[in-house]
Amino acid sequence: MRIFHGWRRFLLCLPLLFFIPHLFSVVELHHNANVEKHPYKHRNKFNHLILGPAAGQGLHNRLQCQALALPPNIVLQFSVITGLKALNRTHFSVRSQSSNFRHTIFFVTVFTIYNTSVSANANDIPSNMVTVGNTSYNKLERSMAILNTFINFIQVSMPQSNIIILTDPASELSVQRSRVTIFPIQGDYSREKLMLQRIMSYIAFLEAKLEEHSQKQDPIHHYIFTDSDIAVVDDLADIFYNYPKFHLAVTFRNNKDQPLNSGFIAVRGTRYGLLRAKIFLQEVLKIYSSKYMKASRMLGDQLALAWVVKSLPSFNAKRFTRPQAFLDEIRGASVLFLPCAIYNWTPPEGAGQFHGMPLDVKVVHFKGSRKRLMLESWNFFNSSTSASISDMLCLILMSGRTKYDF
Repeated sequence: MRIFHGWRRFLLCLPLLFFIPHLFSVVELHHNANVEKHPYKHRNKFNHLILGPAAGQGLHNRLQCQALALPPNIVLQFSVITGLKALNRTHFSVRSQSSNFRHTIFFVTVFTIYNTSVSANANDIPSNMVTVGNTSYNKLERSMAILNTFINFIQVSMPQSNIIILTDPASELSVQRSRVTIFPIQGDYSREKLMLQRIMSYIAFLEAKLEEHSQKQDPIHHYIFTDSDIAVVDDLADIFYNYPKFHLAVTFRNNKDQPLNSGFIAVRGTRYGLLRAKIFLQEVLKIYSSKYMKASRMLGDQLALAWVVKSLPSFNAKRFTRPQAFLDEIRGASVLFLPCAIYNWTPPEGAGQFHGMPLDVKVVHFKGSRKRLMLESWNFFNSSTSASISDMLCLILMSGRTKYDF
């Protein structure tokens, strides 16, 4: 009887010997399918350029692009990019309407290098190096490459403008470029306080310009405060020419929690414009310091900026849902609100809604790991005499949903 019960148990378990391996095969197949369907879950960032389909195809007010004879999602080297073309051209102003505009525009950015990173570069290991095109960069060189690319784009799109770099006096920053000036401002430029210091540096700079105004009557110079990871791809003089009554301008997007982006702030260079902009930023700094210090490394300035604007009972926040410029009086300042879609467009990273690039885009903002894409796009534009700004924008558009290694 015992022998019979033993064989019975064996016969009952026998089907499992065939079912279990099959079950593991199904699980593995399902796992592999998910890897192919969601590649970014297993490799979040890429160290090479990836082109995919251009979003916005068929929309009349979006850039249309084509990569001739190249399959989608191909890994590209610049030596083989020969068929990337814009099928329609972006609406570059070329100062057509503002040809009589005589005021000089200064771009102002905050940038510093950390002396500890300078000494650390001698001990760089291969894992800390990043290669873009034929050039390898350590962390310091990578930051300087971004700064120089920022300058390059401005000098192509607005060659008569000037660039001012606000920096820590203790920094060993040196930039030998024409029409570029280093402007040291004392402060705390540590990584944890850099966004807070940026507002303080802007205020100190505006105070210095107000002091110059009180001493002598210089020609009017307008100022555009930006992050250093942007590419100016069209003339921005139209802001001051087409909207002659604003004191400062900020960019907005349809985002309930963070509707304003602090990476682009334009200031009219009249004495009253400088004064109102300074007072406005002082109010933002006050709110930042009292309410958002827990977000001092990131986003605190944007949250404070939104609070200052949206706290007014008369302000209509629904206007942020429409990508159209508008003026409003905010705490005594005439503030121009410009749509991010044109003046602060950011390539979407990873998944999400993405409706392409507007034809009239003027500023591309390479936030976060998109900085590799910033260097790659400049290399593409600079490597060929036949490549136009529109073609370069197609490179950005077709690469914008990929996460890169910066």
